[in-house]
Amino acid sequence: MAVRLYNTLTNEIEELKPLVPGEIRLYTCGPTVYDYAHIGNFRAYVFEDLLKRYLLYRGFKVKQVMNITDIDDKTIKKSRLEKIPIQELTDRYTRAFFRDIERLNIMPADFYPRATEHIPQMQKMVRQLMAGGYAYQKDGSVYFSIDKFRPYGRLANIDRDSLQTGTGVDSDEYQKENAQDFVLWKGKKAGEPAWEFEYGEGRPGWHLECSAMSMHYLGETFDIHAGGVDNIFPHHENEIAQAEAMTGKKFVNHWIHCQHLIVDGAKMSKSLGNQYTLDDLIEKGHDPRALRYLLLSTHYRKLLNFTLRDLQAARRSLDRIDNFLHRLSSLPAAPKPDPGISSLLEEKERKFQSHLDDDLNISGALGVLFDLIHEVNLKSRAIAEEDLTVIRTFMNRIDSVLGIMKPPADESPDREVGEMIEQREEARRRKDFATADRIREELKARGIVLEDTPAGTQWKKAVPKK
Repeated sequence: MAVRLYNTLTNEIEELKPLVPGEIRLYTCGPTVYDYAHIGNFRAYVFEDLLKRYLLYRGFKVKQVMNITDIDDKTIKKSRLEKIPIQELTDRYTRAFFRDIERLNIMPADFYPRATEHIPQMQKMVRQLMAGGYAYQKDGSVYFSIDKFRPYGRLANIDRDSLQTGTGVDSDEYQKENAQDFVLWKGKKAGEPAWEFEYGEGRPGWHLECSAMSMHYLGETFDIHAGGVDNIFPHHENEIAQAEAMTGKKFVNHWIHCQHLIVDGAKMSKSLGNQYTLDDLIEKGHDPRALRYLLLSTHYRKLLNFTLRDLQAARRSLDRIDNFLHRLSSLPAAPKPDPGISSLLEEKERKFQSHLDDDLNISGALGVLFDLIHEVNLKSRAIAEEDLTVIRTFMNRIDSVLGIMKPPADESPDREVGEMIEQREEARRRKDFATADRIREELKARGIVLEDTPAGTQWKKAVPKK
């Protein structure tokens, strides 16, 4: 079965057909580095990571580019507000972005181009658009004439009769109902960074940046452009217009967008106090793994309603996985392999792949994983080393897509818990069962459950009750 994904451009689920067999060129919208990323941003980044991981799992070679927007209206405004140079500001938040995606186990892209490092490519686009009659100068800036590009509005389903042609908008972002000629090159303003250019000293418009950088690294036509639904208009619509007007070729074959994230049923905003960064959640005691699980567990085209209660439920789901793997390792050895284990794993992996082939049906894929855990737990009282190896291999393959399982280094208890377990073992050897029971209860209160098995005492984290 082929991978099939929803294409925003055609409003249909389509088979993914790479331009070069076996290879996918992928552009994913990255951060505008003027502030710390919030969980709404991470919803898009985790979705894009799931997409990339699954393509790799299916055997594709993936070349990913994720931009760093370090010059636009927002970065300039914030640097003025904080009274620091714009590069100092953007460097700070770029470092924070990389720290956060590492904590969320998001795979690194192949390239992270910064807008300020690709000004020549942007100026080349402006020259070609001017030469082709698609752009014009006005009040010291250069604008793209949407009237000259007849397909304008396809991605966002905009009625062409409603377009306000001949009037340019200088802002990087604007509303759909105000579709106007958009700025390619902004004339210099006092206190703003500027670059020399024959059409006037100034800086690039936001929309120009992504088209220039994506084509520089991926070619004039590439396979997938992904981002959030908020980017469809004006950003991605304008990217298509300027790129296709310049090259005369199709810009992107497959446009994929994830839905918004809201918090407790309301739009996220600082004024409502419901806008969380990753640090905010860590300070509240939440694990980044749980956030990753929660963000990927809702289908990317569905609205995600984030709640702290759901984040706790995500933690419980991870505990089920962790405890399953820990239990397997602590089971006594069986005399021979179970012939049903390999066939069960093959069946589950077929189902896992079938769900994700169908427009990344993540709920179905996770259901397969938890069905497997349930079935193996029911039948396993002892396990052969060969079966343990194939189950671990299966789980590692699944996790190459999900990226949610605990790293092996995290399997040991912390020092204090380890010392308490040793004290309990010593008490049991002395037949001091009162002390042993007291320590067991103290550990239970900390969320650590002890199991006395033929292979010795094993520990696991308790799965909290709903």
